[in-house]
Amino acid sequence: MTPRVLPELDRDTVRAVADLLAVATAADGAEPFSEQFLLNLRGSGARDGLSHVVADGPDGAIAGYAQLDDGYAELVVHPERRRGGVGTALVEALEGLVPGDGSGDEARPPRIWAHGDLPAAAGLAEGRGYRRDRVLWQMRRPLRSDGAEPLPEVHLPDGVTLRSFVPGRDDDEFLRVNNAAFDWHPEQGGWSHHELDERAGEAWFDPSGFLLALDNSGRLLGYHWTKVHPATDDEPALGEVYVLGVDPAAHGRGLGRVLTLAGLHHLRDNGLDTVLLYVEADNGPAVRVYERLGFTVYAADVNYAR
Repeated sequence: MTPRVLPELDRDTVRAVADLLAVATAADGAEPFSEQFLLNLRGSGARDGLSHVVADGPDGAIAGYAQLDDGYAELVVHPERRRGGVGTALVEALEGLVPGDGSGDEARPPRIWAHGDLPAAAGLAEGRGYRRDRVLWQMRRPLRSDGAEPLPEVHLPDGVTLRSFVPGRDDDEFLRVNNAAFDWHPEQGGWSHHELDERAGEAWFDPSGFLLALDNSGRLLGYHWTKVHPATDDEPALGEVYVLGVDPAAHGRGLGRVLTLAGLHHLRDNGLDTVLLYVEADNGPAVRVYERLGFTVYAADVNYAR
């Protein structure tokens, strides 16, 4: 099986891949693609660093799909076509797409995300010589259910005010703080107006839940961008600590905890029963903060590297 490598997908193929993702999610209990890769799937065209890999079954239906975005990849195989070499074929195709580092002609292997830490993904990775490189925990906390730990009150530090994001007015300040707070992060750092505008154009975007902490001069100190996931057949609507960042120049003032609590209060007051967040498993300080606020590990995503 030789998958097709495409710079962009036509509408019929996008719909077919979306159907494949829905079938895999129902079978695995975990969504195979993360937000950025879904945005790329629904995107408006080709761009440098982005490739689509499609594996066709003998009946012409899509048996598997993979996507490469600037050296990172995600993939999915139809549940009925697994253990038949489709996953291996997709990974082999991906391995030929990442440019080398200049020391030779060989392509570099991609870094592959596996959502849900499923045994099949671990087996495929091990068989291709990949190792667990990063682990991203999904942590959850009940907000309104019986027995839920009460939320502590929000106490703003002196000289700090809290208000909601205003699109168009706060864009540059948000990008400044975001990129300073996440200069080390391969996905969240280095954002431009493109990444912000992509998300602001999504149906879930609600600026009232995008909370900003500012000093007396109006300079942004930190933010908590919340998100609401609509209810599905399997679970009710969920709130999310989507992104939380503090300007490194404002560290030491307790703003991370304050902003976290402000967002949790906002989600609870808007009727959400449960909130989730994602955090790097080896980020000990952040994990401890979330544990003290009542969060526990719910699931894990693994990034494999070779």
